[in-house]
Amino acid sequence: MQNTEYQNIINLLKSELVPALGCTEPIAVALASAKAKETLCNLPDRIEVFVSGNIFKNGMGVVIPGTKFKGLNYAAALGAACGNSLLGLEVLKNINKNSINLSEQLVDNNKVSVDIKENVDKLYIEAVCYYKNDYSKVIIEQRHTNIVKVEHNGITIFEKETSTKTTSEQADTHLSVKKIYDFITNVNLNDIEFLLEGAEMNKKIANEGLKGDYGLQVGKKVFKNIERKILLNGLITHTMAYTAAASDARMGGCPYPAMSNSGSGNQGITTFVPVIVTAERLNKSKDQLIRALALSNLISIHIKKNIGQLSALCGIVPASIGASCGITYLLGGGYNNIVYSIKNMAGGIVGMICDGAKPACALKVSAGVNSAIQAALMSIDDTATPKSDGIIDDDVEKTIINISKIATDGMHETDKLILKIMSNK
Repeated sequence: MQNTEYQNIINLLKSELVPALGCTEPIAVALASAKAKETLCNLPDRIEVFVSGNIFKNGMGVVIPGTKFKGLNYAAALGAACGNSLLGLEVLKNINKNSINLSEQLVDNNKVSVDIKENVDKLYIEAVCYYKNDYSKVIIEQRHTNIVKVEHNGITIFEKETSTKTTSEQADTHLSVKKIYDFITNVNLNDIEFLLEGAEMNKKIANEGLKGDYGLQVGKKVFKNIERKILLNGLITHTMAYTAAASDARMGGCPYPAMSNSGSGNQGITTFVPVIVTAERLNKSKDQLIRALALSNLISIHIKKNIGQLSALCGIVPASIGASCGITYLLGGGYNNIVYSIKNMAGGIVGMICDGAKPACALKVSAGVNSAIQAALMSIDDTATPKSDGIIDDDVEKTIINISKIATDGMHETDKLILKIMSNK
């Protein structure tokens, strides 16, 4: 592998794995609102927010970290009250009682409105903050932190063109499963040791989810049923419990950040935590863990690149496929076994819908992890879903393309129907 390509992959990992405090869709709304407030130089007396349907559905049911609030109106109000746009996806890091009270007053007084904007990118946020006769507008598009326009009283003070290329295409990495495998088996571990920071971050939020009463308590209830002797005390149950607990905490308002993957904290949790738990239970070395984490995250990024940040396909699908590959590596699998894991996952879990960010996401995380381990265990016995089955192709890259086609072309109408159902509840 050439030095430029090698460095591009490292840079790709660094750009796609970033700390995120709270669910990234409401947090991105808070970011837009924070930037608009900073441009306005005053706490707004009124806020208008316009978002794409996908942003709207992902902001309905999730709790904003450090609060009891749900909804994009509260996210926008909090962004204006205490947000710091320089912190990116940790924009609400400085949340406090005063800012919570200010945001609650804005919402209770009907000073924050949220509406869906049609014919825009799947990831689109427009926040307009008003103070007396002045206003400022901020637009985020394509990626959660990608501010493309800042306007003050009708004057554009910042603007950039949106790109049709994904991050990996911009980095000119042209990823493939083989290239990823060659990278993780040959990489200088000092160059990717930063992955351990993400491991610690996501392990911390998992432990918090097991201690607290967050969301549906999916993770805690797995352990409860182990104690009842209903579930076995083994690798699958421990991996499901810890990963689901991290999602429980994140979707339930936990004030700890998660290391995200491709713009999603739940995807980051799913690419990290199952691999961490597997490595611990199998007594694998730190070096093996780092390589497995790189594999898990890069496979997920590779699959996501043709799907986009938001879609009707749940992000747990590419994330759990990545996790399955990382687990396969820790079980002693080689390149062929990793390919088998991808095909086994494609034969089983593809089709899981995204019906918004919410506490029940922990159930999807749990299901994804269960499938990931099952697929890995089959793969190390050299068992793969054959070409004759469904969307599987002999070529693993064509299989991945088929997954992206299902997520984009195939689920376009599904996406609209999900939003319609959620909007009319």
